Amino acid sequence: MHYFFYFAVLGALLPYLGLYFKSLSFTPIEIGQLMGVLLATKVIAPNLWGWLADRSGLSIKWVRLATGLTAVAGVGLIVFESYWALFTTILFFSFFWHASLPQFESYTFGCLGDQKHKYGQIRLWGSVGFIAAVLFIGWQIEQFGVEVLPWDLLTLMILVWLTAFLVSDGKPKVHHENSDGFTTILKRPEVWSLLLVSFLVQLSHGAYYAFFTIQLSELGYDKTTIAWLWALGVIAEIAVFFFMAGLFKNYSVRFLILLSIVLTLVRWLMNGYLAEFFVWMFIAQLLHAASFGLFHAAGIHLIDQYFQGRHHGKGQAVFAASSHGLGGALGMLMAGYAWSFGHAELAYGISAFVVLIALVLAYRGIR
Repeated sequence: MHYFFYFAVLGALLPYLGLYFKSLSFTPIEIGQLMGVLLATKVIAPNLWGWLADRSGLSIKWVRLATGLTAVAGVGLIVFESYWALFTTILFFSFFWHASLPQFESYTFGCLGDQKHKYGQIRLWGSVGFIAAVLFIGWQIEQFGVEVLPWDLLTLMILVWLTAFLVSDGKPKVHHENSDGFTTILKRPEVWSLLLVSFLVQLSHGAYYAFFTIQLSELGYDKTTIAWLWALGVIAEIAVFFFMAGLFKNYSVRFLILLSIVLTLVRWLMNGYLAEFFVWMFIAQLLHAASFGLFHAAGIHLIDQYFQGRHHGKGQAVFAASSHGLGGALGMLMAGYAWSFGHAELAYGISAFVVLIALVLAYRGIR
């Protein structure tokens, strides 16, 4: 249930928050800045919470605190409509929201033990939550307008906090093994290569997350069609999570990462130059299975191997911070300026170039 509602929040934010900001008459650059702040806090928050959780040995305790503070801060989305007030609101609520997931991921892997290949079958419920939110809120916006979004977000944040009480830590985890220091692990070539590639792949998603709904709206797509296209991408992602165990059994993680990056490159070229054709957008959304689902599953699998014992929570945190945090924030900020100067063609062209660099680095560095 926690994964379901946590990613339902994401299903409300990514497709519709930019559209909500546009309804408040913000410029593309301002929208890019606000969406960038949404992910920028992921650079610091997961690392701070990861240190606290690893120090105490209690992950869920910190998940409950973070999700509770998220709901409190989310009230500002209802109260404020000015740029700087919303900037501050997003800064606070996203800081606490991003702090919780890496610790819940660490808790999940700890519960799975030697059956980590089953992670995908658990994580797919997050994708189901994303789809449910995209479709339901898309219908609401079609019927009542985008003004319903802040209320939906606050409701979902409260549900995320409540579901954190459905699980418990048990006894604090004590790690007795002699493992390398955290900075020593970070300096390994295969580790920093993965973190750098993850950063670039998420950087390339900035134009999609910030402007995909706006782009399709301007091309004449109705809100219901846009919602289903978002949902289609996540349905494809669910398929990857469902068959993840079989993929890891038959293919190397390195091959899966390289394949996902190549398909991501194809996807951004479609989004940039073929968006007016529904059939190409249908195919492009299916490639979300690779650009997010496959890459995330393979990346988090390697992170679980690299960071073990007393460094497990911090490892999950640094992966989240470097990819979805720093990469996502800079990607959205960059997309805002690119969209202002060259619209979709320039924004997605830059995304494709970034992915090409990631492909070269992954081929040479990831093992």
